Amino acid sequence: MATPLLQDFPELSDLSREDLEDLLNDPVYFQSVFHSLDRVKNMYRAQAELGMANESIAQNNIALQESLYKLRGETQAAFDDAKSLEKRWKELEKEQKERFTPQFLLMRLKHATTAQDDATEAMASTFVQQQAALPSLSREDGTGTPRGGLEVDEFIQQFKEARKVYHKRAMWGNKWSSNQVIWRED
Repeated sequence: MATPLLQDFPELSDLSREDLEDLLNDPVYFQSVFHSLDRVKNMYRAQAELGMANESIAQNNIALQESLYKLRGETQAAFDDAKSLEKRWKELEKEQKERFTPQFLLMRLKHATTAQDDATEAMASTFVQQQAALPSLSREDGTGTPRGGLEVDEFIQQFKEARKVYHKRAMWGNKWSSNQVIWRED
């Protein structure tokens, strides 16, 4: 007799009809037959293996828990610090944009140009006064050479460099005033 029950559970084909009825009526008998089935044994074995694997994973997670909590705290602190620095950066950037407007920078360039011009004029005046106070070396033909020729060379080099700075600043100021300097907003 090929019933769906026997097709699904061929292990029960050896049982008589009376044994099958007893199986339905007696829970203890049912449990003993049920647990003797190979499918059920394999299922319990697989369940036990999965339980042991799950327990192993849980123990590993517990072992890592403290270091993960510490790492989470460090990460949160670093994130908070980064957010704080980002906020401070935006504040400083806004302050810099407000403080260093193109008009303010042009004014500073003009003041620096004037100061450089004054400094080079003072340098030249001081040098001329020092040279006037020094006697010259006379030659028989009446021409004289100022003393301290090396100092003259040093003065010329320093004066030349200082005037170069002045002229560069003046050139940029002129270009700026004639709208040849373009300020990007980025």
